[in-house]
Amino acid sequence: MADKKKDTGKKTDTKKKTDTKKKTDKKTDKQKISIENIVASTVLAEKLDLNQVALALDGAEYEPEQFPGLVYRLKEERTAILLFRSGKANCTGAKTIESVQRTIKAVVKKLEKAGLPTIIKEPVITVQNIVAVYDLKNDLNLNAIAITLGLERVEYEPEQFPGLVYRVADPKVVMLLFGSGKVVCTGAKKEGDIKTGLDTLKKELQTAGLLH
Repeated sequence: MADKKKDTGKKTDTKKKTDTKKKTDKKTDKQKISIENIVASTVLAEKLDLNQVALALDGAEYEPEQFPGLVYRLKEERTAILLFRSGKANCTGAKTIESVQRTIKAVVKKLEKAGLPTIIKEPVITVQNIVAVYDLKNDLNLNAIAITLGLERVEYEPEQFPGLVYRVADPKVVMLLFGSGKVVCTGAKKEGDIKTGLDTLKKELQTAGLLH
């Protein structure tokens, strides 16, 4: 009986260690993916008088002769929001979805407080693009990658751009690969797309013997 208990204890300890390792691996992998910019769009009103908006948002930049939209920057979030006469708005510079939400909510409050008409209190936010950076921790032979992965999904013209462009079909994201092993992922609509795209890339490189 004592031996059986020891065996059971060993199995339990092994399982705990395995589970802990899996959690640690997932955590480490997630930490490696650094989100640099989230671009999101929304509609704040049926239409906006940008001259009024410029007065309502202290520090807003509005020069219609140079650019048709109004630019407002939020120092706290380190984000910027572009507002247009159509009522549409684009948020850029955020590194989390929560930051996008806070940015838009803050602008809505300021516009409401200024008494601007037809402001939508809870606008629908749509993520258009997430840009992230990842380090493969491995030098890459871009010439070999271009030849092995084929021209259908790869663009590589080192005379014009030092990186290699790799397109993932599902999800539709674009990876920019550099010889240092750094990867820039763009085109993702949600964070899960980045992880899936990177997994696809790593699998292809490992299968071809180009990543160890």
